[in-house]
Amino acid sequence: MPEPKSIILDWGTSSLRAALVSETGETLDTRDTTSGGIQFVKDGAFEAALMETVGAWFDAHGAIPVLASGMITSRNGWIEVPYVDAPAGLAELAAGTRQITLANGAIVTFLPGMRDPAAQPFPDVMRGEETQIVGFGLDKNRTLVLPGTHSKWARVENGRIAGFQTYATGEIFALLTKHSFIAKASEPAPGSEPRWEAFDRGAGFAASDARAADAFLSAVFSARTGVLAGVLAPDDIGDYVSGLVIGSEFRQARAAGWLKPGEAIGIVGNNVLNSRYSRVAPLFDLDIEPGPTDAAKGGVQLIAGQLQLTNEG
Repeated sequence: MPEPKSIILDWGTSSLRAALVSETGETLDTRDTTSGGIQFVKDGAFEAALMETVGAWFDAHGAIPVLASGMITSRNGWIEVPYVDAPAGLAELAAGTRQITLANGAIVTFLPGMRDPAAQPFPDVMRGEETQIVGFGLDKNRTLVLPGTHSKWARVENGRIAGFQTYATGEIFALLTKHSFIAKASEPAPGSEPRWEAFDRGAGFAASDARAADAFLSAVFSARTGVLAGVLAPDDIGDYVSGLVIGSEFRQARAAGWLKPGEAIGIVGNNVLNSRYSRVAPLFDLDIEPGPTDAAKGGVQLIAGQLQLTNEG
């Protein structure tokens, strides 16, 4: 078994994901706990929460270094790390890190998030997604979309993250399907397979030339009128709204200049969301550029490598 070199943490608001990683980047072991997110840590006891999750790794392998990214570096986390302003690349992200030493002697390096001061109407921010972008690659100019609760569209230029914009797509979908008239009308079967025909119908309308597709707040109401017209079944509504919301994200990203028909975009996310975004992309005449399966881990390692080179220099 390869010798462990570091522990990589993706520590968010609702969960803590940890990976024990070898010198060659191989994941040797993982821990994933939904009770370890920063919202569940009481009285700032982050070190205790960390030890509860990965203490056995320290016991087995000594005080190996820890690399942490995500909301753990926010003002509600363990230590607030200032954002690094875009445009920025590996050097700027490495220079923005902060470190502390645990009681057992292990050094924890906290990675910064990013801020786009050029965004309107206020500077945009992200924490954690920048590691996914770095892990996907800064080697050529490209546009990336990072699906999620707060999706990000980002542009890589000249080896740096040039800028980005947030779309609250996942959060809007959750609000609509849990707390609106849509929630009352929808009757999804637990654990059922996606109803792709309904998803494609919603996404197709969002991608269409119809002027009505520009009016998202109006289009949402079609989840009800589609049922009244006998076109949608109650079981269809969730996937129809998913297609409509994601398709509208693409439509608005196009209007904002993040994508151009005929180009290739990278999609960086989990498999469930990747499949949905990959289904919508061709509707906007976009090719899909595949990326690494664990972009976040790769990005953290690249930033840590840059930091080590800087310290050695």
